[in-house]
Amino acid sequence: QVHLEESGGGSVQPGGSLTLSCAASGNIFAINEMAWYRQAPGKERELVAQMSNYGSIIYGESVKGRVTISRDNAKNTAYLRMYSLEPEDTAVYYCNAEVQAYPSWRPDIWWGQGTQVTVSS
Repeated sequence: QVHLEESGGGSVQPGGSLTLSCAASGNIFAINEMAWYRQAPGKERELVAQMSNYGSIIYGESVKGRVTISRDNAKNTAYLRMYSLEPEDTAVYYCNAEVQAYPSWRPDIWWGQGTQVTVSS
């Protein structure tokens, strides 16, 4: 069993910054990809950023240049630094990870519960 715990969400004014954290815990052998997705009301869930355990990064087009993803592999934690936030960034942000866990060792996808980010004046 693997658990992903997001933190750092909240309300911020347009132009502000926010950093989200995602800590993975459980019977973890290895974490391959860690990623952030978001879902705004009435919209589909979309990729914000993804980072492999080797450091390869993909950013979603709508946030490119305004977010930075990083990982602390020793802590099984991913971070999403967001800046120059806009009202359109308002959404629930979800952490996602491909994890190899004991005893199956099979790579499985896990999701966090999500954290709300609201950008409003």
